[in-house]
Amino acid sequence: MSKVERLLNLTALLLNTERPLTVERIGDLIEGYPEDPASFRRTFERDKDDLREMGIPISVLPIDKLDASEVGYRVLPSDYYAPEIDLAPDELAALRLAVTAIRLEGTDTARALRTLGAPPESPAEHTLAALDMPEGLPTAFAALTERRVLRFRYNESDREVEPGRLEHQRGRWYLTGFDRSRGEIRSFRLDRITGSLASGDPHAFDPPKALAPTKLDPWQFGDDEPVLAVIRVDADSLELATATIGTNLTWSLNADGSSQFSVEVSNQLAFMNRLVDVMEHVEVISPPELRQAWTTRVTEAMRHFNASEFIPQASTAQVGNH
Repeated sequence: MSKVERLLNLTALLLNTERPLTVERIGDLIEGYPEDPASFRRTFERDKDDLREMGIPISVLPIDKLDASEVGYRVLPSDYYAPEIDLAPDELAALRLAVTAIRLEGTDTARALRTLGAPPESPAEHTLAALDMPEGLPTAFAALTERRVLRFRYNESDREVEPGRLEHQRGRWYLTGFDRSRGEIRSFRLDRITGSLASGDPHAFDPPKALAPTKLDPWQFGDDEPVLAVIRVDADSLELATATIGTNLTWSLNADGSSQFSVEVSNQLAFMNRLVDVMEHVEVISPPELRQAWTTRVTEAMRHFNASEFIPQASTAQVGNH
C-alpha cells in the first residue's frame, strides 16, 4: 500500500469514527503500517504530522470524558468541513462577473457558481480574457502547495525543481523554483516542457523564501523554437553591451580580451532588435541559423547606411521643385 493511500484511509477513519481512537486501535484498523511497535509508532507520528501540515485538524481527545488519563485521535466533522457559504444575491452577481470575465480554459465555472447557490444562467456574452491551462498546470500547482519536487524534461535536459512560484505572463504560464540540476533559481515555460510532469512526495523541501515575480526579457516572449544563443563582445565594449543586453547573464572572458555570454532566445526578431544598438561590437557565434539571420540583418543595415550616406544633398531640393 502506498503512503498516499494510507493517509487517505487514516483521514477517513478519523473523520468517520464517533469516538477517539487509540494509537493501538488505529494500527489494527489501518493496513500498511509496520508490524514492529516502535516502527509503527514512528510511521504513525509522521503520518499525523503530514496530515496536519495539509490542514487536516486532528484532535487529541479523552477516550472517556470522565477519565482523561487515556487519549485518542479523531477528526471532528465540525472542524473538517467548511461552513455553508450564504452569499447575498449581489455578492453572487459580483462573483459571477469576476469568474466569467476571465475564463480559465478547461474549467467549469458555471458548476462552481451553482454550488455556491447561483441560479443556472447562460455564459457571459463578453469574456475579457481567457487563460489557457497547459496539461501540466494542475500538477505544478499541487506540487507548489504541497512542496513536492517536480521532475521533467526541458530543452533536452532532465530537470529536478523545487517549485516556488507559478504565474501567467503575456499569455503563457511560467514556473519558477530552485533547479536542483543547476543549483540556482530558474524559470520554465510550462508549454515548453517535454512530456509530462512527475511529482514526488509531499513536504520534500522547506518552504522557499518569497520569490520575486519572473522578469523576462523581450527575446524570451515568443513562439520561436528556443535556442541557446552564444554572443561574443569586443574587448572594450563589455560595459556598453551589459547596459544594452542586461547584467543578469553569465559572462566569460576569452583569451583575446573579448567577452562571451549565452542566453536562451525564443523570439529571435526581438533579440536581434536589441543587438542592433551594439551591432558593431558583437558577433553571434551560434547557433548557425541565428548567426545567418544576424549576418543578413547586419548586411542589410550596412547597405542601407552606405546608400543613404552618398545620396547627393541637392536631390532633396530637386524633388521639392517638381
